[in-house]
This record gives sequence, structure tokens and C-alpha cells, in this order.
Amino acid sequence: MKTKSLYRVLLTLLLAFWVSSAWAANTIKWSMQGDSLTLDPHAQNEGPTTMVSRQIYEALVTRGLDMSIGPQLATDWKATNPTTWVFNLRKDVTFHNGDKMTSEDVVFSLLRAQQPSSDFKEYISTITSVKALDEYTVEIQTKDPNPILLNQLSNIFVMSKKWATENFVIVPQNWDAGQETFSANNAMGTGPFKITLREPNTKTVFKKNKKWWGEVQHNLDEIHLLPIANASTRVAALLSGELDIVTDAPVQDLDRIRSSGDHKVLSIEQMRTIFLGMDQAADKLRSGNTGDNPFKKKEVRQAFYQAIDIEAIKEKVMRGLSSPAGIITFPGVTGYTKELDERLPYDVAAAKKLLADAGYPDGFDIELRCPNDRYVNDEAICTAVVGMLGKIGVNVSLNAQTKSKHFKELKDNQGDFYMLGWGVPTLDSHYVFHYLYETEASWNKVNFSNAEVDAAVRVMEGEVDLEKRNAAIAKAWKIVKDDIAYLPLHHQVISWASKRSVDVPIRPNNEPLFRFSNKRY
Repeated sequence: MKTKSLYRVLLTLLLAFWVSSAWAANTIKWSMQGDSLTLDPHAQNEGPTTMVSRQIYEALVTRGLDMSIGPQLATDWKATNPTTWVFNLRKDVTFHNGDKMTSEDVVFSLLRAQQPSSDFKEYISTITSVKALDEYTVEIQTKDPNPILLNQLSNIFVMSKKWATENFVIVPQNWDAGQETFSANNAMGTGPFKITLREPNTKTVFKKNKKWWGEVQHNLDEIHLLPIANASTRVAALLSGELDIVTDAPVQDLDRIRSSGDHKVLSIEQMRTIFLGMDQAADKLRSGNTGDNPFKKKEVRQAFYQAIDIEAIKEKVMRGLSSPAGIITFPGVTGYTKELDERLPYDVAAAKKLLADAGYPDGFDIELRCPNDRYVNDEAICTAVVGMLGKIGVNVSLNAQTKSKHFKELKDNQGDFYMLGWGVPTLDSHYVFHYLYETEASWNKVNFSNAEVDAAVRVMEGEVDLEKRNAAIAKAWKIVKDDIAYLPLHHQVISWASKRSVDVPIRPNNEPLFRFSNKRY
């Protein structure tokens, strides 16, 4: 009897310990419609991918909750001359495997981010030299004075040179070519969380880095990222308690979520503009029936623009949660003005006349390529555009697919007419022009080319006289707005929905910083 009693006591204690341990593990279960495309910190410049990278990797400088630039892996810095910067590094930083971080890792990472397979090479294209002055001092030289270098460096993550070398990933994954590498599904950063499980498109587990150098301001032990493509399923999982937070809550479900006493909704205008691109360079459309390329004619591009009822999209598709846009940037970005952001009027009759004047009185056929798991109501927006263009005689077939296919095919020059969204993490117009408008830029898939705009980009990169620099930005915006190189739609509004017991500060760049997050029981 004594043996049985002792057994029961031990069993009770073990169960109590197991239950208390499980309860003590403070875990946030996070979901969004699409997963990170890769864990390689330099392979893909894409929002959800950067969201994941920023939990595990860090940069020399970073943006805080208020979006201002501050120290991260660098403690301080100074410009020793107009084209030379010196950064002093923290001396108490280790990677997740315990190896110390030194200037050698920073130099390696910046040079890695400049490699051809990197999707971040445009960020730091002005850097001509990176070298270690000693174990904790790095010197960066630029070809011209660069007034936005800190803005750019805030998105260049530092990884372990030793780890990358040992795992044969000294250059970034060539994501566009479909390459699979060790760094695509594994990570070695210095951040407040480390990845312990990676199942792409299913589950990623982040565990608290107990040896993180920074001041811990969260109470989390783990974060579980559980991507759920279907909006209804995602919301049902949130309301049932299976999820703690959804960082892309569907606009059509916000009232239902708010009505739950256990949940809350936070909304903010995001630093992202949604727009449509039209290839102006191809001699013949890939998907059309005209035998030529109507998009070469400004009248056609303007006809498409004026056929889109952006207010109807705002009210019916976005449920009021969008801001109609006239340019591909938003308030708060250097170079933005309210005047530039004004749209051409919605006018079906004018659009029809423009098409007829261009030689297409009966319209033509075209394919619209669109992601269905990247932006807020992306496929629904495209569906609305299809109907609106139909009113001016343009027969549009919609090709909506997952973002991984959409982006790869777009980078492979397969789109005549497509949707894209563009954020501006540097908060400067240069970022938009350098990626979307500069001749042969990596995301300039409309093949826009203008010598004056290219010259203005050079001024944006190297002019420290703010009056001259702002004049160059204004000139460039006027040229591209008049040309209608793209069809701006709206500045996206994002909504995060969570349990009331979960506090994750929302930011206009749509990036959660779980190091500032807490979960209460």
C-alpha cells in the first residue's frame, strides 16, 4: 500500500510539474495569409519575409516603435568625411550558437547583400567599400555623399560569416531561379528570438534567445507562426482561441471580430501603395490579341487609369479602409506632397475616347496577373478592376495565384499587366525610383526609362544640399506622374486582430516587433 501511495504522490507531482511548465511557456500563436518566402536575410525584399527575418536577425541600426532610426548592433557612428562612415559595434553580442559577433561578420554581411542574387543590392548600391578597422569597428565608404545611408542600413541584416561558410551559403540564395540552400530554411542571427522549427507554409517556431544582448521588454517564451491562406479559416481560428494574433485581418470580418468580447482590432494606414504595372517595352503583348503593344501609348495607359473607380473599390472592396493614391508613395516619405497624390478623375466616357483615339475603339484582350495571398483583398481588387475595364471594351482575364508564383513569374518578365504593392522602408522617395523607375531596375517590370529620371536618382543618392535634392525628387515625380508609367490604386490600411490579452504594438510598416510584445493570462 505504501508503494502505491508513493507512486500516486510522485505521479501527482509529475503531472503538476508538467502542467505548470506548460502553463509557464508563454507562447504567441501568430498567423497571416502567406509565409515568409525564405529565411535567407538577403534573398527576398518582401514584407512578410522581412517580418520574419527581423525577429531573428539584426542590423547596424534599426527603426523603433516610433519608426525613428536608432542604434542596434552599432552603438554609435560618425562621418569622418562626406563619403566615409565609421561604425562602432557592440562588444557583448553573440549569435544564436554562442559565437561572438565581430566586424568580420558585418563586413561579410554587407558584401553578401551586394551580390547579384541579393534582392537588397539596390539598397546599398552606393557603398563602394566595407572594411574592418579592428574587431569592433567598421568603415563604410560610398561613391558620393549619401544622406540616406542609415535608412538603408536599417534593412541589411547581419549573419554569421563562419556559419555561412560552413554551410556553403556565402552568397544569397537565388530565389528567383528557384534555388534551395541551407540558409533558405535555417538561420543564424543575433536577434531576440531564434528559429527552432521551420516547416515552410505550415509552421515556424521562434524561441526566446536567453543570451540576447538587449534589454528584454517582452514576456514571451515562444512564437509560433502558422500561415493560413483562407481568410475565413484564419478568422475562425482566431475567434475559437487557436490563434492569438492575425496581422492581416480581413476587412470584411473586422466588425465580427470587434463584437467578440475577447478580441480587439487595431488599424493603421500602412507605408505601402498598391498599384498596377503595364509593360511599355514589349513589341507585342504576351497575352493580348492586337499583334502590338497598346501600353506603349500613353492614351491607353490613361484610359485604364480613368476607367478605374477607386472610390467604389474603397467602399465596396476595402470597406472604407484604404486611401486613394495618385503616386506610389505616402505621407511621411521625403518627396510626398498632397498635390502629387491627387488622382485623375474617374471618367468612363473619357476612357473610351482615349482608347478610340489610340486606335482601339473596340478595346482588346489582356491578362491581369495578381497575387491572392499578399495584400489586403488583392484578388478582390483585381476582380473589381476586371469589371471596370470591361465597361470600356477591354476584355481582361484574371490570373490570380499565390505570391511565390506571382513574384517569380513577374521577375521572369512574364507579365504584361500586373498588381504589385510597394512599401518605402527608408521613408525616402529614392527607394521608389531606385527600384521601380530607374532604367533596368530589378522591379521596373514596366520597362520605364527616362534619362532625366535616371539623372535625378543620381542626385537623390549623392546630394546633401536638401533644397537641390528635394528639387530633383519633385522633378522626377512630375515626370513619372505625367507619363502614367504605373496605375496607382490606394495606400493600404492594415488591421491586426488579436486576443485582448495579447499586446503587439502595430506599426505603419506592418512589421510586428515581438521583442516589445506581451501576453497576459
